[in-house]
Amino acid sequence: MRTAHESKDIMDHFARKLLVWYDRHHRELPWRVGPADKAQGVLPDPYHVWLSEIMLQQTTVQAVKPYFDKFLTRWPKVSDLAAADTDEVMAAWAGLGYYARARNLKKCAEVLAREHDGAFPETFEGLKALPGIGDYTAAAIAAIAFDRPEAVVDGNVERVITRFLPSKRRCRKPNRTSKRTPDK
Repeated sequence: MRTAHESKDIMDHFARKLLVWYDRHHRELPWRVGPADKAQGVLPDPYHVWLSEIMLQQTTVQAVKPYFDKFLTRWPKVSDLAAADTDEVMAAWAGLGYYARARNLKKCAEVLAREHDGAFPETFEGLKALPGIGDYTAAAIAAIAFDRPEAVVDGNVERVITRFLPSKRRCRKPNRTSKRTPDK
């Protein structure tokens, strides 16, 4: 049996290898800051991260790209989205499905504008308290936008990790994860 120190060393090695792979093979997406830009100090925009995470629930990347661009053109800041007419937001969302996401998106933008001066909380707990943000989305925003050490585990992550584990071991999910489905 491995000691805790040996297990940590193995996980650190795995994480380093995975990050090197990502740096080489990542996809350029409009809501991401690539590794080269991040190395230059460019930070992800929490609004972009949040918007993309909500749109990507139960929807493919290819389907989301034009909607993401359309939303940012119409509502470049979360305060703009908060001030938008709900019917306009729903009409712009048409075609993405799961309309509760759009209603929660609008509610969340309103709370951010009214209670947080348009800024996103930087912690899992603060993000989770917002309308429409559950465990997965809170962890994703905290990790991606604020570089917090949160576990963001979905089916894709499970498949990658399982390939590196001995066949007799199963991937255990952290307590705060769920399948990538619309939050709340």
